[in-house]
Amino acid sequence: MAPDEITREFDEYLAVEERSILERAREFSRRVVAPQAAEWDRQRCHPTGALREACREGLAGIELSPQWGGSGLRYSAKMRVVEEMAKDDFGFPFSLVNHHNALVRASNAGDAVARRLVPPMLCGELIGCAAYTEPGHGSDLSRLATTALRAEGGWRLNGAKAWITNAAVADVMLTLAQTDPAAGARGIAAFVVESSQPGFEREPAFALQGSHAIGAGGFRLRDCFVPDEAVLDPPGEAFRRSLQGINGARCYVAAMCAGMLESAIAVAVRYASERRAFGRPIVEFQGLRWSLVDAANDLAALRLLCYRAARLIDAGQDAEEAAAAAKKFAGDKTLQHLAACVQALGANGLRPDYPLMRHLVACKTACFTDGTTEMMNERLGKLLVRRLGGA
Repeated sequence: MAPDEITREFDEYLAVEERSILERAREFSRRVVAPQAAEWDRQRCHPTGALREACREGLAGIELSPQWGGSGLRYSAKMRVVEEMAKDDFGFPFSLVNHHNALVRASNAGDAVARRLVPPMLCGELIGCAAYTEPGHGSDLSRLATTALRAEGGWRLNGAKAWITNAAVADVMLTLAQTDPAAGARGIAAFVVESSQPGFEREPAFALQGSHAIGAGGFRLRDCFVPDEAVLDPPGEAFRRSLQGINGARCYVAAMCAGMLESAIAVAVRYASERRAFGRPIVEFQGLRWSLVDAANDLAALRLLCYRAARLIDAGQDAEEAAAAAKKFAGDKTLQHLAACVQALGANGLRPDYPLMRHLVACKTACFTDGTTEMMNERLGKLLVRRLGGA
């Protein structure tokens, strides 16, 4: 089954409302993202205006409950939206989905905080992010160095966060901090931190090749007071809830790799069908043609892995292994095939007229985010031994 047939079959599983928002996202991406993506990268700027526009068009509240003005749709709709938009650019939909996730989480905060923050986040007046990683600690959340000490009426936070998507422009940061180092992961709590609060200091944005639009950066907290009403998850719950979202993140990042790869294969096939060498189209040369076949074959496999994980998430079932397998396969295969698509265009593949080099570099970003390929191997290895070790 061809990759596009796999996608069409999966989209039939979506509800009418989910297919509608997918089409809206596809049209927005063609109209807004595709024409500007190369310039965002060249200028090293975050597409804040376009992100706010996407919010106004209802693309930030896909999973948000209708009681807050959201669409209340399933995870699969969100995954397909960012997969489709990634055909034009990785950075923009990754920024959008991280804002979306922060918005949904903020709706679960205390009533006063949620009522104050959710409406302006939904329409894009406020931008959100999830602040987990730190300068010295990436995926190992149990080793957080940011501290939260009890104070009258709340907590005082001290520490630094780094490599946070949207941190360069965010107004609302869902921040993990350690309340009791001796308790390890059980001592971690989640707080709603706002950039307007005293003690918040934003760091300069990271200048990234190929994915600057994700708005990666960091911030420091210096005795930043957070009231009790802004505690999102108390100690004992925050670490577990943070991990619950990681399967979804791994799955949609893998799906975004599929979107980039589909785009690249289409560009390569069109180019190779028109470009001639030695009296015939270069697509007729076996080596080139077979490399594109390999790419299309692995794209189909990647989509099957992603869509299986998405259905498990929709059903509330354990998707840890399925999501890790999709993320690992994306990390193993997409870089290889994107490079082959660049090769199909020869030196022209390096030109910004085509999205191939931007996709190639952005794919490397995808290999790092939400768990590296090496981490996926470790996770999958432990699950494999757990399942078969006693056999």
